[in-house]
Amino acid sequence: MPNPFNDQIIDEFRAHKGRVGGWLEGARLILLTTTGARTGTPHTTPVGYLPDGGDRILVIASAAGAPKHPHWYGNLLAHPRVTVETGAFTYEARAEVLTGEERDQAFARAVEAEPGWAEYQRKTDRVIPVVALHEIAQGGPPNINAGSFGEAIKVVHDAFRHELAQIRKEMSTGTSTLGAQLRVNCLTFCQGLHNHHTGEDIGMFPVLADRHPEAAPALARLREEHERIAALAEDLRRAVTAEDTDRATARAEVERLTTELEAHLTYEEEQLIPLLDTVA
Repeated sequence: MPNPFNDQIIDEFRAHKGRVGGWLEGARLILLTTTGARTGTPHTTPVGYLPDGGDRILVIASAAGAPKHPHWYGNLLAHPRVTVETGAFTYEARAEVLTGEERDQAFARAVEAEPGWAEYQRKTDRVIPVVALHEIAQGGPPNINAGSFGEAIKVVHDAFRHELAQIRKEMSTGTSTLGAQLRVNCLTFCQGLHNHHTGEDIGMFPVLADRHPEAAPALARLREEHERIAALAEDLRRAVTAEDTDRATARAEVERLTTELEAHLTYEEEQLIPLLDTVA
């Protein structure tokens, strides 16, 4: 059955590469496409998610505390292979319902980061499921939601900017301690940044160097910046994994990384987008 509210969010999400306004502005949101348990037809639903490191994210089947599970949850029980749209990327994933202690720990992290999850659990007699979505590895480059190589790099950069802004916001609120989910958010961001820069170093930059020898100075500078950013990301990783690190200390490391990374992303876009748009 059509859902005008969801349809509006889906259209806005896709048009703005994962950004939506209103009360969902700034939220971590994906579009989750499941296969109907009874109909076999695809159904797309906007769903909030939690970073979980590695190749998976977590979604919570809260239905705002309703008595019954949301339809998308029943669908993925019947058909665990799903499609995830992040705004920047689209990929296939395998859904796994967490159980026992793993589920409880994940839900506790979610509540620590956003107490509203606990309120949803209090409203219902059912145990609210937590589902891990494992990205299914594919050969070749990732599926970036862009129409050109130049647009692709801007879309990916903006995704990093969005997530870093979210982490900075989370760092500035709450208690002085550093919560478990916030630690995971930082570690997931650092790993994603490492993967992105590694891909550029071994994939994109050699191609550009071969086709555009005049870009050698810019590429050399970008590689050096990758090394400096990797060192800052490692400082952040150490800060958030230390048992006695408080939020202020971690926030200072996030600010250092933000300053360096924003300058790097801007310079890379200025230098490489014109070149990338000439690559067929």
